[in-house]
Amino acid sequence: AAPRPAHGCGSGALLGRFGVLLQALLALCAFSTLMLKRFKEPKAERRPWRIWFYDTSKQAIGALFIHFANVFLSDLTEEDPCSLYLINFILDATLGMLLIWLGVKVVSWIVQHKKYTYLVFGEYGDPPQAAAWIGQCILYLLIMVFEKTVISLVLLIPGWTKLQQILLGYIPSPQLELVLVMFVVPFIVNAIMFWVVDSLIMRKYKQKDTLDINGSIETPRARRTEESQVLLSPDMDFDQSESDQDISGLRGTNQKMKQPSYQVVI
Repeated sequence: AAPRPAHGCGSGALLGRFGVLLQALLALCAFSTLMLKRFKEPKAERRPWRIWFYDTSKQAIGALFIHFANVFLSDLTEEDPCSLYLINFILDATLGMLLIWLGVKVVSWIVQHKKYTYLVFGEYGDPPQAAAWIGQCILYLLIMVFEKTVISLVLLIPGWTKLQQILLGYIPSPQLELVLVMFVVPFIVNAIMFWVVDSLIMRKYKQKDTLDINGSIETPRARRTEESQVLLSPDMDFDQSESDQDISGLRGTNQKMKQPSYQVVI
């Protein structure tokens, strides 16, 4: 039998009964932050449950892919798999987050340039189409594959072994190390990552300008300001017909004053 390491979790601990229980608890707590984010949205812009599910399920698929990729890579070594998983996770949360942001921006620019409307993140049509959601899931999963490939290449750089040896070497209990690696640290970081990525891939609700009858652009804020000024005006109780006559009289006077005079010179 292989000797048990002096510290750290042993091989296969990430997929053990206790490890799987921690991962299920992590998934439940982490994705609850996305539900909290939905209720924190302005009530007028709050996404329907179906749109919210389409948006968050893309993150769920990507997060599951990254998680199981990290578990698989951590079990490839005979060293402490918990510390290697933590290194992968930290790289995913720093350099990987930057790669995800860059990938979303590049993909969004390409699909908008090619005018693939249903492949724009957060746009599913009216009514929402499942085909658009499937296409966006595939695009987001490709971004995750790109991100994990780059992180795996970064791990090939010499020097990570020493960091792995000292990262969690001060924790004597394998169970405590597993709780820190598989629940505490991932929950805090995933909550932030899910919040940020959801803001990147959700539909951006903006106040659109409207055109009035005369063809001038009128924003909702300007329209509300104008209405409030009219409602607060003290001179509201006057006869409409008299005001129209006064206005027409003033216009006639102004027109007479503005008419040019001509002088005939012989």
